[in-house]
Amino acid sequence: MPTTSQVNSEEAKDVLRPLLEAGNDVLHLAFSSGLSGSYNSVRLAAEELKEEYPDRRILVVDSLCASLGEGLFVYKAVQMKEAGASVDEVAAWLEAHKQNFCHVFTVDDLFHLYRGGRVSKAAAIVGTMINLKPLLHVDDEGHLIPLSKVRGRKKSLATLVSMMEERIGSWKDKNDIIFISHGDCEEDAQYVAKLVREKFGYESFLINTIGATIGTHSGPGTVALFFMGEYR
Repeated sequence: MPTTSQVNSEEAKDVLRPLLEAGNDVLHLAFSSGLSGSYNSVRLAAEELKEEYPDRRILVVDSLCASLGEGLFVYKAVQMKEAGASVDEVAAWLEAHKQNFCHVFTVDDLFHLYRGGRVSKAAAIVGTMINLKPLLHVDDEGHLIPLSKVRGRKKSLATLVSMMEERIGSWKDKNDIIFISHGDCEEDAQYVAKLVREKFGYESFLINTIGATIGTHSGPGTVALFFMGEYR
């Protein structure tokens, strides 16, 4: 079974130092501190590097995001940069709005959640027997939290869109793109995009596979929906 490990501060310095030596300021958008210690590793590296490069700006933002949710976080940062915002303005906006980056998802295999300590072995066995599919989100502290369970795959995919409807609020007219990731189940991801399109009228989607690090914990069949909303 694959495992994952966080970057340490020395590895982080090895990545950041060439950027600083080239005369660049750095804005690092870190994976959720609620799911990994990598944010703290980069923060410590940044503090040390500030002493070596006092004329450079080194900012580290805890995104409290994961997977393609962090991708959406980066997407918004790039939009602001291309519109002429400074590194400090981008960092400030992201800090102020990080709670508006919504992550809702479902998994198809409860045993991956069991191996990650998210559900008990008994719950995984019983849930699999009666075809229960959990719905989860990333909360205000960046933790992965189960919210509910529904019976059947189609129902779980439709519930993602219902969860989006509950959260989207005043951001309904501000979302310019919706992100969807999947664990080797593109047809299901496209089905969720179809439901979102029908419900909200959005036409711009980014659909991509889940990376190896997240996929190790969520498993094949995961479908995740990312958007801007009133609350997580």
